[in-house]
Amino acid sequence: MTMIREVKIRGFKSIYSATLELGRVNCFIGANGSGKSNLLEALGVLGAAANGVVDDESLLRRGVRAGLPRLYKSSFASDRTPAHIAIEVTGSGNEAYRVSLLNPLDSPEPAWSYKTEVLSDGYEEILSDGIRNKKNLNPKAGLAALQLVDIDPKNPAAQLMQRLQEFAIYCPNTPTLRGIVPDQQSRLPLGVSGGLLAEGFATLRQHLEGRGEEGEEILEQVLELIDWVADIQTTSYGTNLLSPKVPRTKLLLKFSDRFMNQSRNELTAYDASEGSLYVILAAVLCLLPQAPRLLAIDNLDQALNPRLLARLISRLSGWLQDNESDRQLLFTAHNPAALDGLNLLDSEVRLFVVERNSNGQTCIRRLTLTPELTQLNQQYPLSRLWVMGHLGALPNV
Repeated sequence: MTMIREVKIRGFKSIYSATLELGRVNCFIGANGSGKSNLLEALGVLGAAANGVVDDESLLRRGVRAGLPRLYKSSFASDRTPAHIAIEVTGSGNEAYRVSLLNPLDSPEPAWSYKTEVLSDGYEEILSDGIRNKKNLNPKAGLAALQLVDIDPKNPAAQLMQRLQEFAIYCPNTPTLRGIVPDQQSRLPLGVSGGLLAEGFATLRQHLEGRGEEGEEILEQVLELIDWVADIQTTSYGTNLLSPKVPRTKLLLKFSDRFMNQSRNELTAYDASEGSLYVILAAVLCLLPQAPRLLAIDNLDQALNPRLLARLISRLSGWLQDNESDRQLLFTAHNPAALDGLNLLDSEVRLFVVERNSNGQTCIRRLTLTPELTQLNQQYPLSRLWVMGHLGALPNV
């Protein structure tokens, strides 16, 4: 099992220096602008590096916002600007991948340069490259990605690299989920903005129904989160369901409303509640075997009622383990109700508080249930404790 356990980031955007240990489900809370998305994007940059090239195209494909090099590198009046951006991850068996990256601030180039690159399987270094510029090699091409050809796919280092290469940050928006605007970064099983939702759900439903009673039970868990729905299917025939003036995808989601007359109770994603679409997106990404084994959802809580949000989050850990026990999810949230879905007694469910210190640097700390917090939690839910200021992660307004 190759889960990513430790992440180290230095010199990336608002993260001057940070180390954190991940679990299976990882929730990040903090004020707007505290650096939550920057943490996710650092992993996106590392994923691009693991795939062999770091440029705007490879970053956008992973859901990282493209920008000028001067916007990626930390720059604080209180500290010296780091010479390069350094990102490292370590897996369950001490397998590790780390890089340091450069791009001229004044005359940026399309692709970033690798300063150093190290890949280890926990026992020996497969690649140790710290003098790339002296080897007459292309500094913009990752060597670890090329090494994978000669590594057994079962090697922990190969599994770690594949996990990083697959990584994506999903930031869904309602028009894309409804299928009325195209996803600018289309990939399988879902685009990073939520495109191909109908196709993804069709694949998920087929997968679950093929597993018999166990799969049917999990499908019911998804459907029960959308209380007005009797069933969800997919169809390529939408003439009677959608106005010809509305843009449509080849495959459509078809919802059956259990409260409406059966002759007029079918509607598509265009007319359905947006909350139902975000629930389906989370289910597809957590339950479908073809989804990345390491993924992030930025603002998982958008468009969801607080009670529905807590119930959805309580399901995530079980859904992730349904196919493979090493699947991991990182997500950000602003709605306090998100915390009420977290079982912090499970060591694989982790809550991180993201704040900026007096110098403006992002600091990330794992929040655990201390005796004091446990006692307070007996009186108030975590959502209330957050709003009351006991957890931090609040804006100074």
